[in-house]
Amino acid sequence: MATDTLKSSTDTGGVAAARRVLLNNGALSALVVLLVALSFLSGDFLSTQNLLNVGVQAAVVAILAFGSTFVIVAAGIDLSVGSVAALSATVLAWSASSAGLPVWLAVVLSVATGVASGLLSGLLISFGKLPPFIATLAMLSIGRGLTLVISQGSPIAFPDSVSHLGDTIGGWLPVPVLVMIVAGAATAIILGRTYIGRAMYAIGGNEEAARLSGIRVKRQKIIIYALSGLFAAVAGIVLASRLASAQPQAAYGYELDAIAAVVIGGASLSGGVGKASGTLIGALILAVLRNGLNLLSVSAFWQQVVIGAVIALAVLLDTLRRRG
Repeated sequence: MATDTLKSSTDTGGVAAARRVLLNNGALSALVVLLVALSFLSGDFLSTQNLLNVGVQAAVVAILAFGSTFVIVAAGIDLSVGSVAALSATVLAWSASSAGLPVWLAVVLSVATGVASGLLSGLLISFGKLPPFIATLAMLSIGRGLTLVISQGSPIAFPDSVSHLGDTIGGWLPVPVLVMIVAGAATAIILGRTYIGRAMYAIGGNEEAARLSGIRVKRQKIIIYALSGLFAAVAGIVLASRLASAQPQAAYGYELDAIAAVVIGGASLSGGVGKASGTLIGALILAVLRNGLNLLSVSAFWQQVVIGAVIALAVLLDTLRRRG
């Protein structure tokens, strides 16, 4: 009987351990399951060219999501990243073509545009006392409107020297994937090894406690949204490079994909939880899903249904993890 009791206890412990592993590494487990399932369902899925395509498809959303990770870890939300990406790319293309500025200066102006957009959102939230949802929703509209004003509603050709960001190295390694990796590494360093990263977790965990501990919460929030704008600008440049033009409707709806990638990757919308590796996995899950469903000739309408279900499941797992 003692042996049976020990066996039962071991089984229970094994189930509990498996449950903890699944909850703590749900995104990675889901990605592995997806890769295995799609490799059986489609013979083309595991080809080198297709996997590189998945990386390219994930790159822009992942870069946007890295910036959104900072905001969500600090218990905020940024709905403007798609519009800021399009605006930054348009500023670069217009400055280099219509305004005749040197390309390097146009790139600087593009990045500055993204940072300025984030700063404005941060100021509205910190000193204007606007809820993040409202402030960034307003910036979404402002950014998209300015993009249309500058471009007059028409695509603007991208400078050739910058368009190389959409090319490959050695004929096979896509540059957008390299930019994604660099952005991910930068995000991991900021979150894990800097004062601003620790401040993000503190603010997201308990804003009042963070303030009482000496963190200048308002200033940190402005910096956090400026970082989100910076990453959005980089994502916009990468996207426009792939398209060889800055298009006024580029990155439309990407802000939702960015937030979804962060949440699927294990970050909590209530703040205080999130990491760069999880966000990268979340972006890859979205890209793998879309790529696999395309290979299986699934309707684009049903693809939206499937992705929505995945997002709901990710939030449910987050809820279960926090309860545990």
